[in-house]
Amino acid sequence: MALKTIEDIDVKGKCVLMRTDFNVPMTPDNRVANNFRITQAIPSIRSVIERGGRLVLMSHLGRPDGSGFVERHSLKPVAEELGSLLGDLAPDGVFFPSNDCVDERTRESVAALKDGQVLMLENLRFHVGEMEDDANFAAKLAGYGEIYCNNAFGCCHRAHASIYATPMHMMDHPRVAGLLVAEEVRYLRELLASPEHPFVSILGGAKVSDKIGALKNMIGKVDSLLIGGAMAYTIMKVMGREVGSSLIEDDKLGQAEEIIHLVDSSSTDLVLPVDHVCGRELSHESPVMVSHPDIPSGWMGLDIGPSTTARFTEVVRNAKTVVWNGPLGAFETTPFDVGTRQISVAMASCTESGGITVVGGGDTVSAVGLSGMTARMSHVSTGGGASLKLLEGDDLIGLQPLEQA
Repeated sequence: MALKTIEDIDVKGKCVLMRTDFNVPMTPDNRVANNFRITQAIPSIRSVIERGGRLVLMSHLGRPDGSGFVERHSLKPVAEELGSLLGDLAPDGVFFPSNDCVDERTRESVAALKDGQVLMLENLRFHVGEMEDDANFAAKLAGYGEIYCNNAFGCCHRAHASIYATPMHMMDHPRVAGLLVAEEVRYLRELLASPEHPFVSILGGAKVSDKIGALKNMIGKVDSLLIGGAMAYTIMKVMGREVGSSLIEDDKLGQAEEIIHLVDSSSTDLVLPVDHVCGRELSHESPVMVSHPDIPSGWMGLDIGPSTTARFTEVVRNAKTVVWNGPLGAFETTPFDVGTRQISVAMASCTESGGITVVGGGDTVSAVGLSGMTARMSHVSTGGGASLKLLEGDDLIGLQPLEQA
């Protein structure tokens, strides 16, 4: 059943406590380097402001240890960036009262908020109670709001205070999803539960172990399973293929063998690389060769080769539903970015032909962005770990306290 969203309730004259995911990349001089996650939150923020509500935003940034304020992890630059993006929508800017999210100054500032105004709390993870899902810390946060809204999909798989204990403290108040969370759930849970066929999954990245749950869940559901990235070499080794000095997980060969057996007993077509762009080392200065079908000794597979790219492209362009998690090569380093870029283009072509294309995972999102294809996907997820959990068929703890429509 679909989640109730912030737009399903009346916010006029009410204070909305909204969990956002503003864990964004920062520059060395502590400015926002990429505001994608901030811009994705704005529709929910706009919905509250324009309908006469007041807004308290909470988030984390980085991995402080919970022992107090650390300047490089402060959300103040994020508040300034958000204020700039909101412009006339928030003429008073975004209030940022203190370097402690639950001190007296912050509580007084929240109480003084007027309808239409926005306040951002300092980094939740300056308090160890956030990571420990502490009831006392959560009660302090819950005291700020009359409505709870979770708009932080990328954190929904974490049992943290702002994600779980806080809405559980607000059971007598509305507890809803932000528009971003609702959209993520619609694509990654509801749509994939009944996809249009041909249904294709692309899985990449470095490790089989990171994707083992998703692999098991997708086998038998998808028509084609395309596997690239370094994780393909662990599977290829189990199949008796030569993989040279490519990255493999020797301790996961048993899991890779299990995947092969599951595919063999299912209707899913497993498509592995048939050629490889190889280097002596992961460096843009490395000698490069294309090997087929195996990888010679002393060489590393660092990208899918042209024949594999052509095969993957054909499958993707003819699909009706495609979900992609994990890059297909070392896309951050030229010339090992070509395969991932070409599959981004194929995904865009699928979208424009009427297919549904879903991209999840932080590295995959970055790769699609570098390819300039983000706007040509049906949906680009803001949550790596959370999106992978849904691909594994698991529920998300952050969705449990939210009301159903």
